[in-house]
Amino acid sequence: MDEELDQALDAVGPRLRDLRRQRETTLAELSKTTGISVSTLSRLESGARRPTLELLLPLAKAHGVTLDELVGAPPTGDPRIHLRPVSRGGMTMVPLTRRAGGIQAFKLVIPANSRNEPDPRTHEGYEWLYVLNGRLRVVLGEHDFVMNPGEAAEFDTREPHWFGPADEGESVEFLSLFGKQGERAHLRARPKDRS
Repeated sequence: MDEELDQALDAVGPRLRDLRRQRETTLAELSKTTGISVSTLSRLESGARRPTLELLLPLAKAHGVTLDELVGAPPTGDPRIHLRPVSRGGMTMVPLTRRAGGIQAFKLVIPANSRNEPDPRTHEGYEWLYVLNGRLRVVLGEHDFVMNPGEAAEFDTREPHWFGPADEGESVEFLSLFGKQGERAHLRARPKDRS
């Protein structure tokens, strides 16, 4: 058992380095986020320092992965995904992806009682929306429109935007794919039949 533990702990350093590089984060930036010194982070990544729970917890949070993923824990045999909803600004966001960087997927639910005045915001990135239930009011730059279930939209998030329920007394549920600037959702079409 000690040999298995040593092997698992030895694999943590390279995994930490890979996660940091995937996120295009420097040791200094990660140090600022986690409160762990640059030298400790460097020694963890190189394997010169043995990881502890006190070091791994803030690193897992910073990289957006579970502790099991960080240490390469063996699967438990339970195929269920335990998603942790986050409430922000009256919205409930359920992350559907767990990998750091790249395109992130979310299910968003805006309750009926959160109907407020549009307050468009901007940020770096590109977003794709797909309405599941209810009707979604979207304010995007000079446009103000309503999306019905089954409709999709995509836009550059540097354009001022805001979402909310279109109908008073009804909530809305939608999917959001969000990526860094330049990452777009692409739909693959079936090739034309050449018979």
